[in-house]
Amino acid sequence: METCLDVVLNGLKTDSNPMNEIPMSDEIVIRPFCDADAPDVQALFVEINRSLATPGLEESFEGYIERSLKEEISRIPEYYAERDGSFWVADCNDEIVGMFGLESHGDSGVELRRMYVKPSWQRRGIARRLIQHAEKHSRESGVGQLLLSTSELQEAALSLYRNAGYRTVREEVAENASNKTIGGGIRRYHFVKDL
Repeated sequence: METCLDVVLNGLKTDSNPMNEIPMSDEIVIRPFCDADAPDVQALFVEINRSLATPGLEESFEGYIERSLKEEISRIPEYYAERDGSFWVADCNDEIVGMFGLESHGDSGVELRRMYVKPSWQRRGIARRLIQHAEKHSRESGVGQLLLSTSELQEAALSLYRNAGYRTVREEVAENASNKTIGGGIRRYHFVKDL
């Protein structure tokens, strides 16, 4: 298993806007989740999902948040261990700025889950680095495919995955809620990438 020093990202810069630069003195470390990260991970999950709530679906999102916190996000070590997976955070000076989980999926695949970047840290290349780390870790673990899904509400994520070489394998309108979707008739896109 990798330690928190295995992946250090210095001086991220993805466009010409100096406001999106991370000062060279700051380091972003992608490392395995630890229990002390739980409050920040939970807060990031809630913040992102509340920001996605469209008018008329606020109640559905709150139900989804509550269910996901109970079934998964408040018990990350147990949840991901039960699924032969792992959970990672992007840490900058003890601030959790991003996260993702990997969950076993069939004989030769893993599912990328919960990839979020804190809104104030977005558009700095962190999501791209997170997905690259997930792919590298999966390849090194002998995984042949990385699968993921996201909703029509996450246009930036859809663009990121397509630009990173993921191909759409299925679309669906999710009617039923689970800890993976709010349901409510939101379109979901399922992607895969051979590693």
